[in-house]
Amino acid sequence: MSISLKFPDGAERSYDDGTTPLAVAEGISKSLAKKVVAAKIDGAWWDLTRPLEGGGKFELVMRDSADGLEVLRHDAAHVLAQAVQELFPGTQVTFGPVTEDGFYYDFARDEPFSTDDFEKIEKRMKEIVDADLPIIRKVWQKDEAIAHFKSIGEIYKAETIDEVIKPGDPITVYSHGDKWGDLCRGPHLPSTGKLGKAFKLMKLAGAYWRGDQNNAQLQRIYGTAWADEKQLEGYLHRLEEAEKRDHRRLGRQLELFHMQEEGKGMVFWHPKGWTLWRVLENYLRRRLDEAGYSEVKAPQILDRSLWERSGHWQKFHANMFTCETVEGETLAVKPMNCPGHIQIFNQGQKSYRDLPLRLSEFGSCHRYEPSGALQGLMRVRAFVQDDAHIFCTEEQLVPETIAFCKLLRSIYEDCGVELHAVKLALRPELRFGEDEIWDKAERILQEAAEAAGEKLEFLPGEGAFYGPKLEFHLRDAIGRTWQCGTHQLDFVLPERLDAEYVGEDGAKHRPVMFHRAIFGSFERFLGILIEHYAGAFPMWMAPVQVVIATITQDADGYANEVAAEMKKAGLRVALDLRNEKVGYKVREHSLAKTPVIAVVGRKEADERKVALRRLGSQDQNVMELDAAIAALSAEATPPDLR
Repeated sequence: MSISLKFPDGAERSYDDGTTPLAVAEGISKSLAKKVVAAKIDGAWWDLTRPLEGGGKFELVMRDSADGLEVLRHDAAHVLAQAVQELFPGTQVTFGPVTEDGFYYDFARDEPFSTDDFEKIEKRMKEIVDADLPIIRKVWQKDEAIAHFKSIGEIYKAETIDEVIKPGDPITVYSHGDKWGDLCRGPHLPSTGKLGKAFKLMKLAGAYWRGDQNNAQLQRIYGTAWADEKQLEGYLHRLEEAEKRDHRRLGRQLELFHMQEEGKGMVFWHPKGWTLWRVLENYLRRRLDEAGYSEVKAPQILDRSLWERSGHWQKFHANMFTCETVEGETLAVKPMNCPGHIQIFNQGQKSYRDLPLRLSEFGSCHRYEPSGALQGLMRVRAFVQDDAHIFCTEEQLVPETIAFCKLLRSIYEDCGVELHAVKLALRPELRFGEDEIWDKAERILQEAAEAAGEKLEFLPGEGAFYGPKLEFHLRDAIGRTWQCGTHQLDFVLPERLDAEYVGEDGAKHRPVMFHRAIFGSFERFLGILIEHYAGAFPMWMAPVQVVIATITQDADGYANEVAAEMKKAGLRVALDLRNEKVGYKVREHSLAKTPVIAVVGRKEADERKVALRRLGSQDQNVMELDAAIAALSAEATPPDLR
């Protein structure tokens, strides 16, 4: 008998029954076989040494692919578990899944682990790799597996099998030779030696069995694993850079903002941080004005009845801050702006001549997020959206999408960040509207995005409850990606909240609605910018653009004159007249990431000049004051005003 395999390039080949994926790879190329870690048949994972069955669509999984890294990390987790149990007898293993950048394993042990244990655990892991133990897949029955794990003291594994596996269902166990084994679906490498040594243990954490705080507390060891040492080194470098750029640390260091327990998930903006905010807000407001948006302001608190009509109460009420009045009303602080904007649209009769109508708001929103989910500026409870809603006809959907995509790309470019990907999020399980409406909305939004020249990735189930959305993911200076901008197509809320306009035919029609944002959350976007620039903002963004530092006190008068002239020219200036050495001042303001330090002494005062020192440079450029102000003013001009 033979099996037929269909390859990604369209070729179809027959193989003898019992052929393994590894044999298929070796038949193509010996060098290829060295890079393969697993296979897929009709989408199902397959171990390299497991005989093929049935045939179908066949794919070899390469070591450095996303799927390949998942296999490597799964193997690394198993090697970690074996090393821990050999070094610390009596330790039980529970779960050891793959994460985005690595893996972890939860262990049950009476004594606590320490990061000091990592060195010897990693050493033992490398010894297991060197031993090149064959990884063997075994298929057991439920009772057999329970008896085995109970016999070796693995009560967590026995409990999992008893409660999760149905009677009669086969159970797969993977073992490293006769040394160690664990319950697992696979796939795994042919042997421990194929893993390589590009792994590292990263941190410890606590975890509850099955995530329930009423259950036993376990100890979680996190690690990372990569295809080779170069990838591992690159990842560790990115982590090091991310630590240096952490917006929470820089927020304190640069006196931008702080957060505290009495206002969980809410930001205390300091003068410098609020200056940065205002610069970005003013820039964005000018861009929106130019693009034909009308700015509005809707109430912060609205009656529950409106949120029920819009559908937000059913979807979000657990995350809404609410209050009861003495008159028995239930009010909710707005978690988003759209119902308020529809109320503004509904005031007065609208004609087709008024469309498209673009209403924007820097809307202050509040959402309850669990304390454990809060993360600096990236995940907060109080935030401002650069929100806007475009009310239009169906014929205007494509041109409005094209205009929005062009505007978003231009703004990201001005802010110095790169658009990484555009993703189309499709209908979620919990949604309003008939399937026919969703079919139409998804088709139109895809066609509109493609007409705008966007190449789309698809996210099934990730759309808003009222419509599909485009997600705009940007990339920062060290390669991380963030979802910020959105463009959401909505046929549902205009219907639920009774929005209408008079058409050219004199009849009343429902408008279609776009929910769109470019920054998304101001807080999050500023957090991204802080980390992207490591606090060293471009001149036009910098809270303080120039510090005037004196060499001697007899230059104080001239320094004040320089400051006044620069402020008059629109520059954001600070004075440093302290009786300190100029080298000390330069170092201090360099640590504060000030773009330009203008040094003045008696000589500069006599000649009406300034010595300009740029951030990151040891050189000084001595210039006439008027020329320096002209040059700095041009550099500090926001991109849209140049």
